[in-house]
Amino acid sequence: MDFRRVSVAHIADQVSARALSAREVTQAALDRIDRHDGELGAFVAVDGEAALAEAAAVDERIAAGEDVGPLAGVPLGVKDLEDAAGLPTTHGSAIHAGGPPATDDSALVERLRAAGCVVVGKTNTPELGWKADTVNETFGATRNPWSLDRSAGGSSGGSGAALAAGLVPLATGSDGGGSIRIPAAVNGLTGIKPSLGRVPLGGPKPPGWPLLSTRGPMVRGARDLALALDVVVGPEQSDLSALPLPEASWSRSLADLGAPRRVAWSPTLGYGRTDGEVLAVCEDAVRRLESLGTEVVVVDKVWDHDPVDDWLAMTGVYCLREIDDHRDTEVWSHIDPGLVALVDWARASVPAARLARALDACHHYNLALVDLFHQVSLLLTPTLAGQTPKVGEPGTIDGGVDVNWVRYTYGFNMTRSPAGTVCAGFTSDGMPVGLQVIGPQHADVAVLRALALLEDALGFDPVAPFGVE
Repeated sequence: MDFRRVSVAHIADQVSARALSAREVTQAALDRIDRHDGELGAFVAVDGEAALAEAAAVDERIAAGEDVGPLAGVPLGVKDLEDAAGLPTTHGSAIHAGGPPATDDSALVERLRAAGCVVVGKTNTPELGWKADTVNETFGATRNPWSLDRSAGGSSGGSGAALAAGLVPLATGSDGGGSIRIPAAVNGLTGIKPSLGRVPLGGPKPPGWPLLSTRGPMVRGARDLALALDVVVGPEQSDLSALPLPEASWSRSLADLGAPRRVAWSPTLGYGRTDGEVLAVCEDAVRRLESLGTEVVVVDKVWDHDPVDDWLAMTGVYCLREIDDHRDTEVWSHIDPGLVALVDWARASVPAARLARALDACHHYNLALVDLFHQVSLLLTPTLAGQTPKVGEPGTIDGGVDVNWVRYTYGFNMTRSPAGTVCAGFTSDGMPVGLQVIGPQHADVAVLRALALLEDALGFDPVAPFGVE
């Protein structure tokens, strides 16, 4: 079974109908991980024995006439920033390496298992998910299936690479500054950061990046995204940001697609610089949408300046809280030097009043979007300003190194907006390019519909060359 050529929905239907067994599907995932992940580095922990036992239990329930859920027998990779019972949660960090297995699932994983998924292992992430390149001292680098010398993005890079290489059909991710959209874009996937509060962040421990980070499923395409989101969205009592359960199925909302009437297109958001080749690919995709009848309004400036300083003030304090207790211990020398630099800066330069001003800035960035969305239904931008970097290096813009090659993603974490990405085409060296779609507050369905429409209209079949058999 080639998970790059078959939908999540089809797998679940086949397992539910007993045309395939969950055990067969799980074994296919384990076999492909065994064959290919040594080069790729997408997984950091795999428990084949437990996964096969879990799959056998799904088969037994189906044989007994039980409805096991809409994701019956679907193999699942879990990002190593959240718990999956029976597997360790290392956060990509020497601080947590060698720790005991988790005893419980995160709320997201719990809901996916309850819908029939089978957890096969944990996927790689940069340390504490702090950057857009999935590499850490504990597990090494995750490589991009489109070109093994290129980054898989981050921080959900292990999940993105595993999906693009067909190791699993479904994985989890989280996005506090682009960490679902970035790996989705560079791996040729459709991805979405749901509105904050859609997918529960609750549990016994507070969320790592409150007010910024959203969890969610990762798959290859928009329709499978909607199917998985239908399973996981909804309130959870321990999540302070939880939103009410949507009234209608998000999957059904994709059944009859029409082009949006009026959208904004902003090639730089007013403060950035976009690689010429990336921009040309995105502009072609926007013109395709325009040919379907959508009025496209060019907006040169959405914000007056780059939100990066305010975003860094928040994330720096969050990371400081996570690791500062380990200062002057043996493990400190094994923490990512870039992460150390970030928390040292936050420790010295982000007093309480500065953090409060960063939170105030989130309000003002959102006000600008409120004004814009009075005029248009969606905002389109390049997902990334630069081209996909080589592993361990920054991205590039027009051939020059640019450390902030992801400058168009994190602002929409600060506004809590639903934001997705779809493959708009490829650069001349064959790397995928993402087009970002942003919606008004809580308009997740509008974003999903646009992603599905663009998938259909652009007609790309993005299958990475790595591991093709």
